[in-house]
Amino acid sequence: MVRGGRVLHAADGRVVLQAPGGQLLTLDSSNLALRPGDLVELGDAGDMTRVHVHPTGEYPAEAGPDRRLHLPETWPRLAARARVLGAIRGFFADADFLEVETPTVVRSPGTEVHLAPTSVQQQQAPGVPLEERFLITSPEYHMKRLLAAGAPPIFQLCKTFRDGERGHLHRPEFTMLEWYRPWATLRAILQDCEALLTHLVPGESLTYQGQTLALTPPWPRSSFLDLLRDRGGVQSPERLTADEQLAAFVERVERTLGQTHPEFVVDYPISMASLAQPCAHDPSVAERAELYVAGLEIANAFGELVDAGVQRTRCQADNAERREQGLRELPLDEAFLGALNEGMPPSGGIALGVDRLVMLLTDAPKIDDVLAF
Repeated sequence: MVRGGRVLHAADGRVVLQAPGGQLLTLDSSNLALRPGDLVELGDAGDMTRVHVHPTGEYPAEAGPDRRLHLPETWPRLAARARVLGAIRGFFADADFLEVETPTVVRSPGTEVHLAPTSVQQQQAPGVPLEERFLITSPEYHMKRLLAAGAPPIFQLCKTFRDGERGHLHRPEFTMLEWYRPWATLRAILQDCEALLTHLVPGESLTYQGQTLALTPPWPRSSFLDLLRDRGGVQSPERLTADEQLAAFVERVERTLGQTHPEFVVDYPISMASLAQPCAHDPSVAERAELYVAGLEIANAFGELVDAGVQRTRCQADNAERREQGLRELPLDEAFLGALNEGMPPSGGIALGVDRLVMLLTDAPKIDDVLAF
């Protein structure tokens, strides 16, 4: 009798069991000995037939740290991930968005102080010296250059990279969904979010880690500073520095967000939105919104800044802060700034973390649970 081992699935639907390591086994009703690693086909009547002999019989008895694909819950989640990616593409195709691809290796990764880009060395032509390039932290700059060139609504699914980000919700390499609407507002982007999630989830609610959330739009929108006062217990949040505000938000407020509905945090201080334009009703806050679901930050949206001069000043200020913090300065993306100078239409845009979205849709507690490797 074969006990233990891992189940494999053949392309024609047959179920195959791999004999576990550590001992010799025999098939039911047979004197045929199985070596560790041999493959046995399971018949409909419970009968078994050996279909492959392991080359050495040296099959490990225990799965090592790099063998997580053997876990039985991995494949259903990877299958669900594939369905989600297909459904995302279907949603944007139905909404007349154009799917685009932009470079992964770039001259400038942006100057954002709180993001650490991954540096790479690359030859630009045979025989020339290596030059420093960066893996993208976001495809934002190139997608905005497309908007300045007259693009229609566009979206992209791509890999992005951020050094030093590792935890149960973070990976240094992760999958990003970004989309942009020219001649549109931040409000239109938030409505896209509501429509996308309700498109991906059958029914009117989502259950994650035992917590049920209603998905019927519109979802609540809460001001950043009001949240610090009302949920964080900070009496005068406007008197704090930006770093102090952010620390208080993460420590006191973030876990309370999106507990009954998905929830948007809006009206961030302008110092926390280097690529967003000021709000018309209050230029001290930015047209920025973040989407939270069950305490997880899922997406970050902007009413996009289109003023090239202001954008250059903000990038230079980022680099000045980098110097103060002992971080390296990063090159400005002159092509991006030049595109803004030529003229980018008023637009709304957003970056959404696909891995965290799949976590929500598959009830997975960790980001590792929805990735193959």
